[in-house]
Amino acid sequence: MLGRCGYSVLLLLLTPFVLLYLLLRSRKDPAYRQRFAERFALKLPAASAKDGIVLHTVSVGEFNAAKPLIKKLLLQYPHLPLIITCTTPTASSAIQKLQAEQRELGRTVEHCYLPFDYPVLMRLWLRWMQPQLLLILETELWPNLVANCQALSIPTLIVNARLSARSAKGYRRFSALTQPMLQNISQILTQDKNSARRFLALGAKHVQVAGNLKFELDVPKSSTQLAQSLKPLLQGRTVWVAGSTHAGEDELLIQAYQQLKVQFPQLLLVLVPRHPERFDLVAQLLQQQQLKFVRRSLNGLPDASTEVWLGDSMGELLSWYQLADFVFIGGSLIERGGHNPLEAMAFGKAVLSGPYVFNFQLVFQLLQQQQAYFQVNTVVDLVSTVTQLMQQPKLAIQTGEKGLKLYQQQQGAVARIVAQVSNLLPRADIKKLNLGNRLAWFDPHFYPNFELAYFQPDHWQQQGLVTGQSKGRNTVWFVRDAEGKEAVLRHYYRGGLVGKINKDKFWPEAPGQSRAMAEFGLLWQMRLWGLPVPRPCAALYQKHGFSFGFYTYSADILIERIPGTTDLAHLLQQRPLTDTEWQQLGALIARFHQHQVYHSDLNCHNILLDSQGQFWLIDFDKCAIRTAADYPDQSWKTQNLQRLLRSLNKEQQQLPVFHWQQDQFAALELGYQQQRQKPDPIQSTN
Repeated sequence: MLGRCGYSVLLLLLTPFVLLYLLLRSRKDPAYRQRFAERFALKLPAASAKDGIVLHTVSVGEFNAAKPLIKKLLLQYPHLPLIITCTTPTASSAIQKLQAEQRELGRTVEHCYLPFDYPVLMRLWLRWMQPQLLLILETELWPNLVANCQALSIPTLIVNARLSARSAKGYRRFSALTQPMLQNISQILTQDKNSARRFLALGAKHVQVAGNLKFELDVPKSSTQLAQSLKPLLQGRTVWVAGSTHAGEDELLIQAYQQLKVQFPQLLLVLVPRHPERFDLVAQLLQQQQLKFVRRSLNGLPDASTEVWLGDSMGELLSWYQLADFVFIGGSLIERGGHNPLEAMAFGKAVLSGPYVFNFQLVFQLLQQQQAYFQVNTVVDLVSTVTQLMQQPKLAIQTGEKGLKLYQQQQGAVARIVAQVSNLLPRADIKKLNLGNRLAWFDPHFYPNFELAYFQPDHWQQQGLVTGQSKGRNTVWFVRDAEGKEAVLRHYYRGGLVGKINKDKFWPEAPGQSRAMAEFGLLWQMRLWGLPVPRPCAALYQKHGFSFGFYTYSADILIERIPGTTDLAHLLQQRPLTDTEWQQLGALIARFHQHQVYHSDLNCHNILLDSQGQFWLIDFDKCAIRTAADYPDQSWKTQNLQRLLRSLNKEQQQLPVFHWQQDQFAALELGYQQQRQKPDPIQSTN
């Protein structure tokens, strides 16, 4: 808390400098001094943007990477508003262009700047928007944004996250600020295993590898059309595109070209500076070097005598790459860390890059393993490599094909991200009731007139609607509503030594990962898969004030009561199971395991048999879906079976009559193995 307070005070003190920076930037780009009302949450988005998905893309690079994801979200959730936020005018311009494209298709995309990360502004903006989910591209993590999402029970999903060793050191240095922030994030989906490992080491709780969105490039039709219209102008020329170049690199590239043009007059250098404010400076540099050049911004078109085409335009880099014979990736001859080579790879272009590529280290490692790019450290290397490619055109083609194949092999991030979005978004049939410190999920088909009082045993007792109770370690209430629907009301308690001191308050956690909501969501998902589990009716997450120095929460859940059932522990006191029934039970457990469902307490009290001969599993508190990626050896499945075996042996030792012999477990294992040999039922990525 102190870390975020200090951060907020520092941000407030820096406000004059932030405004000065924007005004200075506006001297070259007037858009930087416009729409200040949005940046300070004085102008809020339209009401039509409320209660949807917010996607924060920061700048134009993140927005371009997110395009395939945006289109998938629009298709999968047409009923939810999608609002895309950013912080830079160039990104805003690109988003507005997408808005126009989607409007023609009958879809609506909302857009605004995300306010500065002041706590009051963030709380105001989020309270107005009340999004069902916040997605953030890469690692644009704002402490007050994340903290307010957690306070307002808004799930947060970081996608395409990348964390270098250098950045991880910075996070560790300010751990008082970054660790609570990372722990408040619902889910982080990283580009690679190294990033995932670093996030976990910094204290993040929920981290998975999903892959890199940039391997799924969305090429606008306008980009392809522009490339096709310019291609006839380049007949007989070999096109060398240097994309996203920086100060200090342009000079080296021009120096190399001066040497190459003598031997290869057909070589055309397309020079595309990274930042718009440098366009005029690069033009002056070309003029000083007495090179014959044309400027794209002035609609200059090359002819046979043109030596350099200056790509001083915005949003056309993909068109330049399509026209290239080979591509140099800028930001890599200086210690800038390099830029994205994936766009060039997607078009099957041979890639050249300097030695400084730490921003895209993993991609370049993959390229190096496949011998699919050329590293150049000096002007001499540039001249030598380009000479080789000019003399051996097939080498450029073969290298580009290797890069394209690698690019295609790494795809799949969009599908994995959308699967996680589906897990975090409340289901369409689930309703949410948010009353400040209390958040409830409920099934309106089961409880059409739902009230928060349903979580209070007194409510049911006063109306004479309590049908029974189970007094084990803690009381569980059986209730029946006025329509005759029966449910089980359970309050969550702490166990062990801690439970003697702190009976029912849990340490802070995002609502979606809290005890009640996690069990509710898991039950809902399992029922969608057709697994025999009770129907979740409602769940409550209630925040409390300071307790033992922390904010805490308590939780309750209402689950439909399955009629006419007996738990296995009591059933075996009455009669033995047949071999067929043991096999049936083994097959049932295998079905859960095929769906990667881990039951943390699989004992004979949590297995029911109904009057129709159907087995059910109950009590999914602290259970989860365990992915093969997180648990590659899958040994937990065997441990689940051993847990059940121990519980049966324990009951046999304690009860005078218990119809169970250990050799009967072989029938259960037979049913389990027979079911495991059937096709895996899961069709989606978990």
